[in-house]
Amino acid sequence: MPTSLTFSALLSAYRTNALTPTALVEELLARSARYPEHAIWIAPPERGRLLARACELEARGMDGLPLYGVPFAIKDNIDLADVPTTCACPSFAYTPRQSATVVQRLLDAGAIPVGKTNLDQFATGLNGTRSPYGACRNAFNPDYISGGSSAGSAVSVALGLASFSLGTDTAGSGRVPAAFNNLVGLKPTCGLLSTHGVVPACRSLDAVSIFALCAEDAQQVFGVALSEDPADPYSRAAQPHGFDFGHAPRFRFGVPARKDLQFFGDAESAGLFDDAVARLRDLGGEEVELDFVPFVDTARLLYGGPWVAERYQAIRAFIDAQPEALFPVTRDITLGGAKPLAADAFAAQYRLRDLKRVCDRVWKDVDCVITPTAGTIYTRAEMLAEPIARNTDLGLYTNFMNLLDYAAVAVPAGFRGDGLPFGVTLFAPAHQDVPLLHLAARWQRTIQRPCGAVETKPPAPSPAVPSPVPNGQIRVAVVGAHLGGLPLNGQLTSRGGRLVAETRTAPEYRFYALPDGKRPGLIRVASGGASIACEVWELPASSFGSFVAGIPAPLGIGSVMLEDGSAVTGFICEGIGIEGARDISAFGGWRAYLAAAAESTA
Repeated sequence: MPTSLTFSALLSAYRTNALTPTALVEELLARSARYPEHAIWIAPPERGRLLARACELEARGMDGLPLYGVPFAIKDNIDLADVPTTCACPSFAYTPRQSATVVQRLLDAGAIPVGKTNLDQFATGLNGTRSPYGACRNAFNPDYISGGSSAGSAVSVALGLASFSLGTDTAGSGRVPAAFNNLVGLKPTCGLLSTHGVVPACRSLDAVSIFALCAEDAQQVFGVALSEDPADPYSRAAQPHGFDFGHAPRFRFGVPARKDLQFFGDAESAGLFDDAVARLRDLGGEEVELDFVPFVDTARLLYGGPWVAERYQAIRAFIDAQPEALFPVTRDITLGGAKPLAADAFAAQYRLRDLKRVCDRVWKDVDCVITPTAGTIYTRAEMLAEPIARNTDLGLYTNFMNLLDYAAVAVPAGFRGDGLPFGVTLFAPAHQDVPLLHLAARWQRTIQRPCGAVETKPPAPSPAVPSPVPNGQIRVAVVGAHLGGLPLNGQLTSRGGRLVAETRTAPEYRFYALPDGKRPGLIRVASGGASIACEVWELPASSFGSFVAGIPAPLGIGSVMLEDGSAVTGFICEGIGIEGARDISAFGGWRAYLAAAAESTA
């Protein structure tokens, strides 16, 4: 049976000695030889280099290497030491002495670089056909496009040639190929993964992206690759993400108004998107309809405005000297960037500021937004017949993302009748990468389908992946008037508090109605305790101090044990506070006590 390349399966096989990196390399070389017509590689797997890396890892062992023996592919606009970087333009090629920062971090974690992958030349395109190394073919049907520009990166993972891959994403290149090849595609917050050693497309907007078979694997790679890099002037530190809507039992999500959705005549994709929205509701989401026009207007700025000048600037000396070296459509798009004036750039920046202010208003009402990743998919023939128009269609739901500084993850969402996959994208403000990945993982667990094109089983449940970014939140267990809907709950919600769980304490407490009749007191006891209903709320650490300052004696904040054995900050009562109080432990909670009291006075 072929080896599953999900991290949990692969690392488990290594730990039990059922597999070695050397054996895996041999298997990957054999697999890669099956797909010569897919135009996946620019620098294909080399037996000698791969076996040398495998032997190096076997000599060192797994300890301290979280990605030990995990194979990955690299888009060929990202440097791998001593391997040419071409950007799918042979005349541009150079051989770097050192790897890109993001690649080096993965190597240091034990990963195996398999090869450099094909792309739309200079990362200009969302389709995978704009390369002198051949049009990359879809993993499910070679007559269809793979998506791009990170074409080979996605197809290599989908066809089982790598566990994950690196792409880049300026306009959707890390998401569209994920949708077309049944993968997870993480487009991180710009600046969180270093672009040092990456040939820029639009330097101010570029992000290194991650393709993986499941969200947990993408999160693990994200955690390893995450770094603030002084060598990258656009690098920035990850910020606490706040409320983790990805793990919450209830959250709010936005959906474009039906009038704003476009599927370009593809009724099947429209139906699959409706199914996806219903699935998000089933996960606990509350749907909120959005006006999507400002997002579409923002998307038009990317190629219809002066940002195309960044593509020209990135390779200005080369294209001015050798314009004939570029793929024709790539040359035309890039040279168009020489035309805008500086005044045009300022005018577009002003327009973007206006649009971002409008678009950002949605975050007052929702935690994330769901859209199709692409409204439809095209055959390679259709794409080549109208390369600009069809590529514009593909960017409708992706081109605005980096302009607005949002994070996004593309996830598989089912299959059309012809067997081609359909995908959706979940997006949220910058630094919400981890909640998005958590929600994507829950999503995949409900779908229970294999990922990619050759895996035979859904990803097995894996141990919880530690969050690489702190949430900046404090959880508080409440048992009385701060419960949802009760008089003091506003003290939590006004500070950004969100309900995380409805649960119970451990059976170690006595519960009292305090003499004022308005509040209960929770006392931990050595014996004779009961389990008391409670809610766990989460609020920003920056607001916690003012919340605690408003709690009057005899109540205070301490540690409360929950029924699952965990401890959380919560309301407790001083021992002196129960003098004259009534023991109401038998009611099992404040709501039950209030209901009984109301019934007795009715």
